[in-house]
Amino acid sequence: MLLHTEVFGVGEPIVFLHTGLQTSLTDFEYQREYFKHNFKVILPDLRGHGKSIENDLSNFFEDSAIDIEETLNKLDVKSTHLVGCSLGALVGLCFAKKFPHKVKSLTISGVLSEKPENWIEMHKKDVESQAQLLKNEDVVNYFDNLHRSDWKQFLYMGQDEHWYPFHETKDLDGINSPVLYMVGEGNKVETKGAILYPLLKEDVHVSIIPFASHLVHSEQPEIYTKVLDAFIKKVVKE
Repeated sequence: MLLHTEVFGVGEPIVFLHTGLQTSLTDFEYQREYFKHNFKVILPDLRGHGKSIENDLSNFFEDSAIDIEETLNKLDVKSTHLVGCSLGALVGLCFAKKFPHKVKSLTISGVLSEKPENWIEMHKKDVESQAQLLKNEDVVNYFDNLHRSDWKQFLYMGQDEHWYPFHETKDLDGINSPVLYMVGEGNKVETKGAILYPLLKEDVHVSIIPFASHLVHSEQPEIYTKVLDAFIKKVVKE
C-alpha cells in the first residue's frame, strides 16, 4: 500500500520511521526541523498509523517494508538514508534486508538485538501497562484522534509474546549499507546490540548516549542528531 507521507526540504533523501502509535508528524520532530534545511526529509505514516489506513497486521513487518518500497517508488526515490526507532527501527531493519539496494545508510535505535532471558516477564509488564493505558479516557481520545485506523490493534498484536521479530534483529544479514546503532545507556537490554552488531558486520558504528533510554532520539535530541548528522555526512563523502 502507498503510505501517507509528508515531505520537507530538498536534496539527499532521509526517511524517518516513527515509533509505535506515533505518526510522521508527531515523532522525530527535532530531527525533521534540523535536516530539512539541507536534505529531503521523508516522513511516512506506517500502516495502521495516522492517515495510512490499514487494519491487516497479520504480517506487519514484511508488509510494512513493502509499503515503504512502493511509497519510495511513487516518490521516485532510488535510494535513501533510513532512520527508525523502536517499531520504526524494526521496519527499517526488515526493509534494509529485503531491499538493500534502496538503502544508503541505516540508523536504528530502540531495538533488542537478542531475546532477553527475562523476556516473558518483560512482555507481561508491557501487556499490563497497555491494559492500564486503555482505561485512561484522555489517552484513548488522543489516539482516536491521531489515527484513522483502529490503533488498539497494535496493543492486541503486542499481547502475543512472539510478536517481536527476533529472527530479524539477531543479525544484519543482507544489509549492504553502513549501519549506525544508537542506544540510550539506561536501557541495559538494548545496549547489548552495541556489542553484538559490530561483531557481525564491518561497517557498523555505535553510539551509547548518556541520560537516555528507549526513545533516545527524543530524550537526547541534540546529541542524537549530531551523531546522526556526522554519520550521514561520512556516508555521503564515501
